[in-house]
Amino acid sequence: MNSPFKRVVVTGIGALTPIGNTAPAYWDGLINGVSGADFITHFDATKFKTRFACEIKGFNPEDFMERKEARKLDRFAQLAIVAADEAVKNAKLDDPSLNKDRIGVIWASGIGGMITFIEEMTAFNAGDGTPRFNPFFIPKLILDIAAGHISMRYSFRGPNFATVSACASATNGLIDALTYIRLGKADAIVTGGSEAVVTQSGIGGFNAMKALSERNDDPKTASRPFDVDRDGFVLGEGAGAIILEELEHAKQRGATIYAEVAGGGMSADAYHLTAPHPEGLGVINVMHNTLNDAGMKPEDIDYINVHGTSTPLGDVAEVKAIQHVFGEHAYNLNISATKSMTGHLLGAAGGIEAIAAIMSVVHDIIPPTINHQTADPALDPKLNFTFHKAQQRKVRAALSNTFGFGGHNASIIFKKYEE
Repeated sequence: MNSPFKRVVVTGIGALTPIGNTAPAYWDGLINGVSGADFITHFDATKFKTRFACEIKGFNPEDFMERKEARKLDRFAQLAIVAADEAVKNAKLDDPSLNKDRIGVIWASGIGGMITFIEEMTAFNAGDGTPRFNPFFIPKLILDIAAGHISMRYSFRGPNFATVSACASATNGLIDALTYIRLGKADAIVTGGSEAVVTQSGIGGFNAMKALSERNDDPKTASRPFDVDRDGFVLGEGAGAIILEELEHAKQRGATIYAEVAGGGMSADAYHLTAPHPEGLGVINVMHNTLNDAGMKPEDIDYINVHGTSTPLGDVAEVKAIQHVFGEHAYNLNISATKSMTGHLLGAAGGIEAIAAIMSVVHDIIPPTINHQTADPALDPKLNFTFHKAQQRKVRAALSNTFGFGGHNASIIFKKYEE
C-alpha cells in the first residue's frame, strides 16, 4: 500500500564541532577516534570542580561574517549560521531559481544565548544600578533568533521556528521538519541545532547537579560511555545543520541525496526531572514509536548512535532499553557513543549525531566509542559497542537516540536511499 506521505531525503550537511570545523573534518575526527576534550579556555575555570570541556578550536566568527554582524549575535547563533551556511551551500539550496516561500528553517537549542545573558548581567551588576543594556540584548538572547537569522540570510520564507526539549531539541527539530515536508507544507527545511554554554554558569550549574565528569587529571579520556568508572558527561559546544528535502523536489533539481529519512518518534518518561525511568520505559517507547513511524522492524537497523552521555544511570538504562526493543537482534547491531569524542552538545547533540548516523549509512563505517578501559558488569559484554576503532560494515539504516532533562525522548532513522 502506498504511503500518503511524501518521501524525505537528506541533501546537505554542515557541522562545527570540537573535533572538526566542517562536516568532512568532523567525520574524519569521528572515524579516527579523536577526543575534543581539553582544559577550558573560554574563562578561568581554576576554582571549578570541572576545569575542562569540548570547545571548538580555532573558530573566529569574523572569518565568516562582518564584525558588525558578529557583534549582534550570541555565540550559539554564530555557530548556527556557520553550520547552516555549509549545509545550504552543500545542498545548493541557495539557488535563486528555487521557490523561497517553500523553504523553511527549524532550528534547535537547549539553552540559547547564555553568554549574552552573563555578559549583560555582569556589566549591570558592576555598575551603580543604572540600567545600561545593549539594545541587542534580547534579540541576542532569545532561542528562536538563530532560525530567524538563517531565514533572513537566504530569504527562506517557509515554516520558521525553534524547538526546545533540552538535549533532545535538535532531534525534535529534525522530526518537525520531516513532518512538515511529509505533509507537503514545505519543499525543503534547514534544520539542526547549536549550543554554546561552556561558561561559568554552564559548568557551575552542571557541577552543582553532579552531572559532569571531574576527571581533571585526564580530560581527553573523561567522556567514557559504558566504562565502569564513568563519572559524568563532558560539556561540549557546536552546531550541526541538515537539509531535509522532499524527494521529488530534490530529484528535479539534481540534488545529491545522502540518505532517506525513514521516520522519527518522540516520547516522555513522565518520571523524574533528570534521572531516566528505572525500567527505561520512555526510551523503549521512543524507539518503538520511531520504528513504527518508519514502517521498519528491529532487524532492519544496523547501527544505533546512542545518547550515551557517560553518566552512571543513563548509559545502563539506554542499553537495557535497546535490548528490550531489539531482542536477539541487539547482538547483530553496532552501537556507539560519539559523545566520547565530541562531548555533550546539549540541544545541538541531535544535530551532529544525526550527521554521524547519516555518514555511517553513506560510507558503511561505524564511528567508535573511545576511552573505554574497564567493562561495566551491568552491561552485556556480548553487545558490540564499537570500542576504540571505527568498524566497516554494511549500514542499511541507522537510528539516532537523544534524551533530555525533563524526560524528553526523540529518535530518528536514516536509511540508504533507493528509488
